[in-house]
Amino acid sequence: MIRQIVATKRVLYDALGHFNNDDGWAMASHLALSSLLALFPFLIFATSLASFLGAEAFADTAVHLVFDTWPDEIAGPIAHEVTNVLTVPRGDFLTIGVVIAAFFASNGIEALRVSLNRAYRVSETRSIFTLRLQSLAFVFIATVGFVVVSALLVVAPLIAGIAQRNAPWLDPYTGTITLWRFIVASLVIVVGLAAVHFWLPAGRRRFRDIVPGLIFTLIGWIVGSTLFANYLSQFSSYASTYAGLASIMIALVFLYIVSVIFIMGGELNAAMKRYFEARARVPG
Repeated sequence: MIRQIVATKRVLYDALGHFNNDDGWAMASHLALSSLLALFPFLIFATSLASFLGAEAFADTAVHLVFDTWPDEIAGPIAHEVTNVLTVPRGDFLTIGVVIAAFFASNGIEALRVSLNRAYRVSETRSIFTLRLQSLAFVFIATVGFVVVSALLVVAPLIAGIAQRNAPWLDPYTGTITLWRFIVASLVIVVGLAAVHFWLPAGRRRFRDIVPGLIFTLIGWIVGSTLFANYLSQFSSYASTYAGLASIMIALVFLYIVSVIFIMGGELNAAMKRYFEARARVPG
């Protein structure tokens, strides 16, 4: 028992110490702002591609996929504005504006890469062109994934309706569409987190090397967003302080909290790997 406590203390001190000494707070600010700046271009690009592929109802389901895992106090105002942006008619898919949107969306991926490279204490050796192409590939794959998931969410109610008519005994198990949207959105987050930890940073990692950080990030996301939502509902004065910018400031602070948790997940993975490697070198 004492050995486990000492090991936990050593890992946490290593992770927190490196986070603090390697400008983790500043990197979280960079990641939060980059994520917010990349959000609209990514959704514009995704909506344009979805329209090009014939998925005209993508905008609504995309908003659900992105914001259903955010607390209502944070997601509500900005989700409304995102819906307004996405429902503006656009031209063909391959236009200069959409290409530029994809490029700016990839900047958010690059911010994730820089943060994880620092957290995992690795130096980038790949060329800038390789990195940018990988970031654009992440944007495109994520977009296609969103389109597929949105199509499934459209089809799911139809399948549920058929099942209820032909097999009434399935009623208790079908659940509500809101629940399924939340489950799917959560699954998208888990898969996305695993993908960025695997392939974005330099070097290679095994699945077991990233599991602690994934668990920490998911639990931290739930706890952090819940506490921040409670703060907003009871104590916050954002509306009076920032007036019309309140929703953007709230989203930015929320993304900052999530960014700190995300980077700490990478720091925790790196600290645990260092600890086990050090133990393996000790004879006996």
